[in-house]
Amino acid sequence: MTTEKNRDLVEMAWDPITRIVGSLGVYAKIDFKAREVAECHSTSSIFRGYSVFMKGKDPRDAHFITSRICGICGDNHATCSVYTQNMAYGVRPPALAEWIINLGESAEYMFDHCIYQENLVGVDYCERMVRETNPGVLEQAERTESPNAAAHGYRKIADIMRALNPLEGEFYREALVMSRVTREMFCLMEGRHVHPSTLYPGGVGTIATVQLFTDYLTRLMRYVEFMKKVVPMHDDLFDFFYEALPGYEEVGRRRVLLGCWGTLQNPDHCDFTYANMGDWGREAFVTPGVIVDGELVTNDLVDINLGMRILLGSSYYDDWAGQEPFVTHDPLGNPVDMRHPWNQYTIPRPQKRDFADKYSWVMSPRWFDGKDMLPLDTGGGPIARLWSTALNGRVDIGGIEATGHSVIIRLPRTATKPETTFEWKIPRHNGEPLSNAIERNRARTYFQAYAAACALYFAEKGLDEVRRGHTQTWEPFEVPEEAISCGFTEAVRGVLSHHMVIRNGKIANYHPYPPTPWNASSRDSLGTPGPYEDAVQNTPIFEENPPDSFKGIDIMRAIRSFDPCLPCGVHMSLGQGRELRKVHTPHAFDAG
Repeated sequence: MTTEKNRDLVEMAWDPITRIVGSLGVYAKIDFKAREVAECHSTSSIFRGYSVFMKGKDPRDAHFITSRICGICGDNHATCSVYTQNMAYGVRPPALAEWIINLGESAEYMFDHCIYQENLVGVDYCERMVRETNPGVLEQAERTESPNAAAHGYRKIADIMRALNPLEGEFYREALVMSRVTREMFCLMEGRHVHPSTLYPGGVGTIATVQLFTDYLTRLMRYVEFMKKVVPMHDDLFDFFYEALPGYEEVGRRRVLLGCWGTLQNPDHCDFTYANMGDWGREAFVTPGVIVDGELVTNDLVDINLGMRILLGSSYYDDWAGQEPFVTHDPLGNPVDMRHPWNQYTIPRPQKRDFADKYSWVMSPRWFDGKDMLPLDTGGGPIARLWSTALNGRVDIGGIEATGHSVIIRLPRTATKPETTFEWKIPRHNGEPLSNAIERNRARTYFQAYAAACALYFAEKGLDEVRRGHTQTWEPFEVPEEAISCGFTEAVRGVLSHHMVIRNGKIANYHPYPPTPWNASSRDSLGTPGPYEDAVQNTPIFEENPPDSFKGIDIMRAIRSFDPCLPCGVHMSLGQGRELRKVHTPHAFDAG
């Protein structure tokens, strides 16, 4: 193995990265002779501070405030906060309310995954990008027939790539239309996107009628038809990259350490009590799970909760060791660690970036399995959700069947296409479980179909409640003087938890943990890289451009496969004291 001293490394930086949400920077050392990334650090330059200014607030305002954490998945935060409040207040919403929330969240998954996959990350695989980074691959794509052309209409792989070209590509524009349709679906159920106006603890303010569900279903069936084109098209495109570039399995690959907190609650089982959380969590329509080396370690939300640890590591904060704990034991009497979110103090300490010390505002959440602090990732959300649901083998609702090794998705007949069945299988390479850039993206496509099949089921359940005269959508509650509570769900990009402590009827402590801290974490106090860093380090370089015109497309594919949610510009450092700066308004085609 070549040591860094004997390697000719070129330092490069993309800060901030475009076509994501927020200010993510990637700083890498690249060995162009060995054609691989030798080292990577990921940074975030934004401090949000929600955990600071939530203190002292009326807990009933928590979901309205925390939905503003994000302008993309704010409804996921609102939903998680409502779940947290339900537990604190001891309230169980009517079943109809939960079906409505599930329909809203399903629409959000469909909307966000569609616009990200087709209009943002899809550009990494479009004809214009491939022409600039791998012209040899484009030549092969021009000659390669699409195996599923009958399903999606693109005869050659290069035709798929052209359809993904930003603004001018046929499929790119079609996806924009579908993102509007799915956003309308969300607004039907939760009033406003992306900050819901009809979502409350105890239920929803949505007026449930047959017309409401019919309007939703009309749009949903358009999306279902769209998915019958999308899934086979992406399978053809992603499979082609494996064929055209042998070894591409290693791009963005890291050890399989996946977390899924479960989502889309089953109102027949979910009472939001902590005592029953392990049981009702397993009944969700996306099953929770921690997956280590491809195997299911636990699906118990109580275990998942107690295993959470927040390490500071390389982030810009002072430690809270020595502070008074907010919570010593959970409601079941289990001891709660001082590094658990319930006991976290947020003490920001701005300072100069130093990659040998502190370099990011992102803390380092880890999951303690009793022995190791595991740097779990979400793979952008869908791969963890499908993997966990598949291994658990519990979901079986007609349109969805989890088999223990795969997830079968059945979509009914639509206007021009017959009933169609897809099967997402746990990805493997040479017999080993595989989590890499391509498989994270592929899972995002399949999960769109999964969310659509779930939504069909939820709509029928909601309609049945209305037809039986069960139209109540909200249950009254009282705010206690003292309480500890937590909420678990899945944001679009993966695991989302909110932890709250109430004292004297006000919020004493509140910590939301969305997927970004898990995926974008800096090196922790043990020196373990965060998932972005880990996935980029040792990634091989397949781009054909020389260093002086290098775009870093393989690195960008690895990073964007996680669907980072962290705004846009390009700043590239070429090392040796030289910097290349581009000052312009970025557009969708920018690689970095």
